[in-house]
Amino acid sequence: MSSQDITARTAPRTQRKWPAEVNILLVLIGIALVFEILGWIFQGQSFLFSWNRLKIMILQVSVIGIIAVGVTQVIISGGIDLSSGSVVGAVAMVAMSFAQVSTYARAVYPALTDLPMIVPLLIGLGFGAIVGLINGWLIAYTKIPPFIATLGTMVTVRGFAKWYTKGQPISFPTEGFAWIGSGMMPVVIFILVAAIFHVAMKYTRYGKFTYAIGANAQAARVSGIDVERHLVKVYVIAAMLAALAGMVVAARGQTAQAGMGLAYELDAIAMAVIGGVSLQGGRGSVLGTAIGMVIFGVIISGFTFLRLDAYYQEMIKGAIVVAAVVADVHRQRKRRKTS
Repeated sequence: MSSQDITARTAPRTQRKWPAEVNILLVLIGIALVFEILGWIFQGQSFLFSWNRLKIMILQVSVIGIIAVGVTQVIISGGIDLSSGSVVGAVAMVAMSFAQVSTYARAVYPALTDLPMIVPLLIGLGFGAIVGLINGWLIAYTKIPPFIATLGTMVTVRGFAKWYTKGQPISFPTEGFAWIGSGMMPVVIFILVAAIFHVAMKYTRYGKFTYAIGANAQAARVSGIDVERHLVKVYVIAAMLAALAGMVVAARGQTAQAGMGLAYELDAIAMAVIGGVSLQGGRGSVLGTAIGMVIFGVIISGFTFLRLDAYYQEMIKGAIVVAAVVADVHRQRKRRKTS
């Protein structure tokens, strides 16, 4: 038998690969089963078959999941966004100040109370768009590294949030504004956001351009893509999603504080990395990030269920993120060797 015949027979086999999301889903199932077994051993009860526990778990991570959808697009484009947590805090403050009821005597803007829900929502999204525009412009046109540019906006925007009311919280929102954070609405909003951007990243020019820039920005530029303009779009969308998350957080707690969203950007990045998004750019998916979000939630809920101290949880979460990055680096090296 000739070598060509052998190659012809083996080629179809090498092309049959599971989608990366399937592997991540298997990891999720494995982690959930481990906590289920540990639950019966140490707590004498089931971890998985508790609706209240699962509901709380999903609610805990859904808000950060909204941020993670935007962060996923930024990382796929070859960048990073450290400002999203600060955007959450600042937008929570700004939007809540335009969502207060008239019966509250110490409203931030007494003449602008009882406004329709759409007004604070648009103001919050507009604030996020401005931050994203600044991030995108700094990165795309001044060529500042994304880490430095978004680190600067992270500090600046957090400072703005503290300055806005001199550190005082803002409360008493209208029923309409509070509705977006009530019940399971944060989960519904996350599902809608994830579905929209899953389709956008997989089936539209926006997604194709984002992947192309992340894989090779110079090649994308040569092929006719306006790289700088597209990067600005990516960062604007990411900041607007962080702004949306900020308003959901404020509505859910019916109060806004400047410290809201602290370290949310790190959790969002962790969800994306756990979900298979490559920090080197050009690879990953919103679906993978959604599964990564659930893995993140299962880990946090599982540790709480086993009554593991919070500082141990933080250390183990950090180790998991590092392990996910190491696995990604290994995959990238393997691809280079085979290509």
